[in-house]
Parts: sequence; structure tokens; C-alpha cells
Amino acid sequence: MKIAFVGKGGSGKTTLSSLFIRHLAANEAPVVAVDADINQHLGAALGLSEAEAAALPAMGAHLPLIKEYLRGSNPRIASADMMIKTTPPGKGSRLLRVREDNPVYEACARPVPLDDGEIRLMATGPFTESDLGVSCYHSKVGAVELCLNHLVDGADEYVVVDMTAGSDSFASGLFTRFDMTFLVAEPTRKGVSVYRQYKEYARDFGVALKVVGNKVQGQDDLDFLREEVGEDLLVTVGHSDWVRAMEKGRPPRFELLEAENRMALQALQDAADDSYAHRDWERYTRQMVHFHLRNAESWGNAKTGADLASQVDPGFVLDEGLSAVQPV
Repeated sequence: MKIAFVGKGGSGKTTLSSLFIRHLAANEAPVVAVDADINQHLGAALGLSEAEAAALPAMGAHLPLIKEYLRGSNPRIASADMMIKTTPPGKGSRLLRVREDNPVYEACARPVPLDDGEIRLMATGPFTESDLGVSCYHSKVGAVELCLNHLVDGADEYVVVDMTAGSDSFASGLFTRFDMTFLVAEPTRKGVSVYRQYKEYARDFGVALKVVGNKVQGQDDLDFLREEVGEDLLVTVGHSDWVRAMEKGRPPRFELLEAENRMALQALQDAADDSYAHRDWERYTRQMVHFHLRNAESWGNAKTGADLASQVDPGFVLDEGLSAVQPV
């Protein structure tokens, strides 16, 4: 299952995504976590020191390796230089799986031990001094989109992505790459404004969206969220002494997280698992191709000097029945 956490800055999406990752690990599920936020805090929320978090390899810095590996022997792609963030897989492409070892994980992922298991963590990388004034952050998350386009995941496997704040993910097709999107919203007008944007933008793409109310302190907060987001409200989370200790860098064992918050995390997992029944690989592939053609026409063809529409394999559909490395 591919799961995104979104929300406005300060809503608590990184905290909740880290709790959800810990919850999955406690349930012995294989997890690949991705920090795709411009503010890279997921590593620290998972217990890494500042030095350890800063030492995480940036996916964007390994984009040539990622492209070369995923290209495989796909005859429609002349070279890795011809690949852009939306390039879809086809016959001959290499695919990624959650549980395997491969050069992409070796270069970009690092194991993070948790109380009840170990997960893989990947990070897009923060803005650097050389990026200031000349780069867009969407160039950083392009590596994430490319990997998700080539990822074959099963019902009992989880890829959890902490997305950039607000509705910035709509600047690419990345928002369509998930089985479930959890939008973290505070019980305020600003808190639900991102929800309205996301709901509107995602309306025509079949995006499964559920709201997680955060920082809910009483019945009035709950009533406000119910009035504003209706049936999309899945669960609410209130104050947590465990989280406060975690934010100070001194988290107790995860099993000591408050019972009501453990139940909320289970509700998130149940909702994600339930969405598996609606997984449509054909639509997933079709949307992938749609955004690739749009990006090719908008800028990709000019950048590469090639007609990137030719990269589309019309008979190819990504699904769980495919082998990890496609034969020519």
C-alpha cells in the first residue's frame, strides 16, 4: 500500500506519519518511509539524531543512478538521460519491490531501528545553498515520483510518504500515486483550507482521501471538523504526553503510547488496508501515462531534445503479477 500524509505546515503531518510508521513496524509490517517534505523532519521524528538525519543520502543526488537502474533494457528509452520524473515503465524496465535489496535502496535508503522492528528510510534531501533562487522543490521530489512509477507493492507492504506542506504536490502527478491519502487538519479555518483545495484538485482523479483531525481538544473542535469535512473525517487525535516526550528527543517505548492514540493509528491502517480492494492498476498506469505526456509536451521534449511520448509502451500495465525485473 502506498500512503501519503499531507496537510498545511504545522498541522502535525510529520508527527502523525512517524507514529503511523512506528505502528506498522510494531505490527511487523515491512515499511519503506520517504521524507518528501521541503523541511526534512521525518528522520528526527523516527528517533534519528540531528547528525544521523543530516547524513541521510538525498534521492535527488542519486537521480542518474535511479534512472539507469529503472531503465533496465527498456528499448523505448535510449538512455537514462532521456528519462524525466514521469517516465513510465514498460517492457524491459526494472521494477522496485518493498522487501527486496537493489542498487536504489543501497544508495538512497538507510535502515532505522525502532522499538518493534526496523524500517527503510529515504529522503529527497533539503534545499542547499546552490538551490536558492534557481531551483524548484519539485525537482527534488521527481526522484520519488519516478520510483513510485516503477514500484510494485502488495497488500501487506507499506510505502509511507511524508509529503511537502499544503497543496504543492499538485504541481506534478505525484498526488495520484497513492492508495490512500491522509490529510492532517487542525480544527481551524486555516486547518481545513488545504482539505478543500485537495478535495477540489483530486476530484477527477479518483484519489482516496481521509481527514485526520489533529490537536482536537474537545467536543467543539470535533463538531467543527465534522461540519467542515463531513464523512471524510476518519479519526481525531488529541494531546499526547508520549508525543511531547518524543519531540524533546526522549520518547518512551512505543508500546506506552496512549491507548486512544494507538486505536486511532489502527483506524488509519484499517482504512489503508480497505482501500486495497479498490486498487485499479490499469487506471494507475493510465494516469501515469497522462501526466508523462503532459510533462513531455510542457517541458520534457524541449529539455531532452526527443519526443518522450515514444517512451509509452501501449501494451504495458503495471501490476503485482509482474516480475521485479522485466524481460525484453
